[in-house]
Amino acid sequence: MAPRKIIIDTDPGQDDAVAILLALASPDEIDLLGITAVAGNVPLALTEKNARIVCELAGKPETRVFAGHDAPIMRKLVTAEHVHGKTGLDGPTLPAPTMPLQDQHGVDFIIETLRAEPKGTVTLCPLGPLTNIAVALQRAPDIAERIEEIVLMGGAYFEVGNITPAAEFNIYVDPEAAKVVFDCGAPITVMPLDVTHKALVTPARNDAFRNLGTPVGVAVAEMTDFFERFDKEKYGSAGAPLHDPCVTAYLIQPGLFTGRHINVEIETQSELTLGMTVADWWGVTDRPANATFMGDIDAEGFFTLLTDRLARL
Repeated sequence: MAPRKIIIDTDPGQDDAVAILLALASPDEIDLLGITAVAGNVPLALTEKNARIVCELAGKPETRVFAGHDAPIMRKLVTAEHVHGKTGLDGPTLPAPTMPLQDQHGVDFIIETLRAEPKGTVTLCPLGPLTNIAVALQRAPDIAERIEEIVLMGGAYFEVGNITPAAEFNIYVDPEAAKVVFDCGAPITVMPLDVTHKALVTPARNDAFRNLGTPVGVAVAEMTDFFERFDKEKYGSAGAPLHDPCVTAYLIQPGLFTGRHINVEIETQSELTLGMTVADWWGVTDRPANATFMGDIDAEGFFTLLTDRLARL
């Protein structure tokens, strides 16, 4: 089977970096057409830089990286340096990138690619706030029916929120963008906190990365060493959840995940629950299903896949 054509839209972030590395390590399953950066975990100037740093770490400087939007559609940017550090990739010491940033705007690249490739052959993989994807859909409504699938990390239901009591960070940063995406009609698969909080990097799993003995393996271990302190303190968990690599793992090995095809609505009005993913898990409304909302993961299988693939870089 031909590898799946994807665009990763991202705000790296240590876990975003691991998601990109997994994609770059899996050319038999994934054809990464390009990476678009968005403001989120840190401002855009850092997310586009970090995306290029990660491509060079993987030995893939030919990967095309585009800068997208530097702020949400309607709101002031909220960032997460308290989790990811001032650079977004705190932990390892990685050199500044030498590969170029593409001149084209990330949103224009998304639109152009979806129009140029055969209908239903490009998957969008947002790992951060959904600003770039939403603006592309608003500017070019015709692309919605051309998307094979949108596989995103964001939202929560049973795990509620991680930036407010009700909202997960990616959705909260730009809830209006999230609403545009969830209303667009394209097939959507969601990796919420309900799944990603089960993908915990325990000491043994992090040792497996470090023991690869490669620049990639050591850097991933050092990234996790840095950002796990936040989750351990907040949740009392055994390690840091690797949120974003769930997206790329799903593209490679979908059987690692289970969920339900349900209705998901985005709260954009309430001060109390702004950015909440209102997931009709129990089917108590008559609202039509618009997303496959994952609920569980085979964590051992996930980390086996991740370690095996990172070893290739």
